[in-house]
Amino acid sequence: MSELFEIIMIVSFGASWPLNVIKSYKARTTKGKSIWFLLLIFFGYIAGIVSKLINEAYMASISQKWYVLFFYCLNLTMVGIDLLLYFRNLHLDRKNGEK
Repeated sequence: MSELFEIIMIVSFGASWPLNVIKSYKARTTKGKSIWFLLLIFFGYIAGIVSKLINEAYMASISQKWYVLFFYCLNLTMVGIDLLLYFRNLHLDRKNGEK
């Protein structure tokens, strides 16, 4: 049962990241974004992935529970894309500030 709630949590968080990435891409600015928040979330997902990989009980049943690790990795990828967009937008902010 706890795995079900973990999946609900991961999917809920994961549903918001694609929307956030699209918003960052279209906004072309870092205004309203926090690099520290993004880094904290990014490293949190890394910790979640590592916790799964070192959990012997989880790894013993990974053939039935692969989807949990998949969603952690998917969310990590989305946050990583948002981090890259942050740096792109930071460059654009600096470039626009020079004009």
